[in-house]
Amino acid sequence: MPHISFSALKNWNQCPYYYKLTYVDKIKGFVGNHYTAFGTALHEVCEKKAEEPDFSDEENLFEQAFLREIKSLPEDVRKDIKLKDVEQMRVQGKRLSLVAMPALKSHFGEFEVVSTEEDLYESIENFEDYNFKGFIDLVIKTPDNKYHVIDWKTCSWGWDMKRRSDPMTTYQLTYYKHFYNQKHNIPLEDIETHFALLKRTAKKDLVEVFRVTSGKRKMSNALELLGKALYNIQSGKYIKNKLSCSKCEFKNTEHCP
Repeated sequence: MPHISFSALKNWNQCPYYYKLTYVDKIKGFVGNHYTAFGTALHEVCEKKAEEPDFSDEENLFEQAFLREIKSLPEDVRKDIKLKDVEQMRVQGKRLSLVAMPALKSHFGEFEVVSTEEDLYESIENFEDYNFKGFIDLVIKTPDNKYHVIDWKTCSWGWDMKRRSDPMTTYQLTYYKHFYNQKHNIPLEDIETHFALLKRTAKKDLVEVFRVTSGKRKMSNALELLGKALYNIQSGKYIKNKLSCSKCEFKNTEHCP
């Protein structure tokens, strides 16, 4: 069944024509870099520690995963990566791998792990031919019977207020809350959502957990945007957003002259 993920929706919101090139025409867009490799490796460590609390080889797991992800990048991407950046990231990742899960315990106190890398594949109201697809990094449950949906995010020093309040950043957790509720029939008031920032260059507070709230109005706005995107995708309307051209890899190419 056709589906849409949050990343696909984000790309459509940025530029519907970019969405067409990458999701309809199947032309490769952004394929990753050393920053995405770093994030993938740390996600792997966090998942392992959540599933196996007694696991104690976090640093080695990160290093193996990070180097594997670097090697999997296309050659033309790898050749532009500076060796000193990779070495710095190896140190930063090892440090973060040791403190990620302890930081959650410090923030939430007692909790049980409900799931890791839980898949969402849920129907979308008014669009019977489409499902919403996503993967939730971690769900924990605290003694007050609250379910906490957590998404790990790697970054440099942290996020400023503009990033924290940006709808297309926080909508990710709004959709996760909505479709997690739809999948498990857990009351919305018992589901809380959080970003857990893993900061590469921070001098202190390497891990920051902050809650994202999604009330009725925000939920309605997010679902309205999803519906708007699907309506235009189904109608084959892919208008080019020229305000997004400056950072687009297709700019001035045969695909988008």
